[in-house]
Amino acid sequence: MNKRARFVILLAVLAICFAFLWPSISWYGRTPKEVQSLALGSTESIKDYSTNEASKDVIAIKQLVKENPDAKLNESLAWIEKKAAAKYKKLGEKVPAEMTAKAVLNAYSSELEFLNDLESYYREKIKKAKKNYEQSVKLGLDLSGGMNVIVRADLDAAVAAQGDSLAASDVEAFKKDAMENALENLTSRIDRFGLTSPTIRQQGDDRIYIEIPGAAQADAINTLIMGKGMLNFRLTDMEATSAFRAYYTQHPASTFNAAGQLMDPSVIPSDTEVLGLYSKDSYGLDVRNDWLVVKKEIALDGKHIQSAEVRTDPYNGQPTVCFKLDAEGTTIFGQFTSEHRGEYLCIVSDDKAKSNAMINEPITTGDVQLSGAFSEQEARNIQKVLSTAWLNVPLNVESQQVIGASLGEVAIKQGVMAILLGLGLILVFMLIFYKGAGINAVVAQVLNLYLMFSILSAFNYTLTLSAIAGMILTIGMAVDANVLVFERIKEELRAGKSRVVAISMGFDNALWAILDSNITTLIAALFLSFLGTGAVQGFAVSLAIGVISSVFTALFVSRLIFDFQSDVLHAKKISIGWGIKQ
Repeated sequence: MNKRARFVILLAVLAICFAFLWPSISWYGRTPKEVQSLALGSTESIKDYSTNEASKDVIAIKQLVKENPDAKLNESLAWIEKKAAAKYKKLGEKVPAEMTAKAVLNAYSSELEFLNDLESYYREKIKKAKKNYEQSVKLGLDLSGGMNVIVRADLDAAVAAQGDSLAASDVEAFKKDAMENALENLTSRIDRFGLTSPTIRQQGDDRIYIEIPGAAQADAINTLIMGKGMLNFRLTDMEATSAFRAYYTQHPASTFNAAGQLMDPSVIPSDTEVLGLYSKDSYGLDVRNDWLVVKKEIALDGKHIQSAEVRTDPYNGQPTVCFKLDAEGTTIFGQFTSEHRGEYLCIVSDDKAKSNAMINEPITTGDVQLSGAFSEQEARNIQKVLSTAWLNVPLNVESQQVIGASLGEVAIKQGVMAILLGLGLILVFMLIFYKGAGINAVVAQVLNLYLMFSILSAFNYTLTLSAIAGMILTIGMAVDANVLVFERIKEELRAGKSRVVAISMGFDNALWAILDSNITTLIAALFLSFLGTGAVQGFAVSLAIGVISSVFTALFVSRLIFDFQSDVLHAKKISIGWGIKQ
């Protein structure tokens, strides 16, 4: 391969690595702390923030127009002028010469449209930061602080609670469903609580591992884990719902306060409350699609549900959700549906409306069927909601470890100091012992770290103390390749070879020795990364990445620097050590 092709390849590698590294640079170096906090919050907290900020902007601009229609917007709201100008152009209208507060407001046909546009701006800003975080190098608990919890699900107790209603052949399937719903419940609760990017996964058959970076209160987490989801059935006031939707369309910015409470409670009857109607999006997160006004009185508690499943309607082939009630629930539900035939019944879970269906006829048998224009996925989601009431799996915190954020900061500083000190001492040694050629080693080592962090960022790797230890070890090992090459070049120079020939033969003769030593290390690192767990795995992965990048920089980059000095700078001699005569 000629030198120009190698140079192009090097530039391409550096550019690709920079693209991988950019999200980490943006997140840790360019994203303000308050934006980081929002981006790491739950989906609901991001939505609430966007809605609240947009509402404040709408109220402030309306007030400004009322006081002085010709006033200009504050600098903090100047970005809205560009959106308004784009709106005028989209409508085919002339953009006002001076974008006043009134001109900005007139660009929109309704207050709701204006609110949605502003909310979109804030949401996209946080989503962009969140995307950078998701694509960047993560900090493990030992660096960022936080807590990990191992929860044991008592599946045997859940099976025993079903009594004779569960056949022996269905026990394994029941346990599997129980674990899936326990995971679903915990994920929903923790995300709703607004905790920072939690990791929740199943371990073995009956354990759940939860990892929560950042500051977290152990008592609050335990309460969250041990708590049970609230599921019930309530009557929907459709007349009040229609009136509220109309009111919200006219006053979207002033309907709710920052806490999500109605600013004017008189817009709905006193015996009702407003709940969001939610469904699952493609990512499995709750998304609010509409509002419902439901009665505060609970018609039926979820504890009476014994089982739930999805079936196919034999008449139209549409998915339906069927659930069975216990004896007490059958009596309560039969009486309720007889009294409210033709009205709508809402399924409420954790203060969220999950479904709203009409009561077509009295249901007195205890076998309830929810039908409608459900997709298969929507039916499955409703079935999962209902299952949270009857799959009552006792959860016990088996182990818990809390790491303070201050300890994480100390660990980061010590790790960075160790890397810089180790790198600095090695580079000083190389410059003293190999003189001018040591510069090649310096450049190779700096690029080695650059490549390592880029690869870590590309795979969204979690950086831990053990991973930093692997990187420090790699720094020392990476110099071995340079030492082997430099020593072989010195041997060729002592034999009377010219600069170009000595460099070429030095790299060729050292190639297989370098590959042999690094391949054996790589094999060991790969086995550790696949078979190890926790700290061992973190160490092995960073070591494997370091081995690959160090071989590339030592053989490819260092050789290119030598060739550049020979062909472009026309160097005739090489400074590579003491006592070398050329």
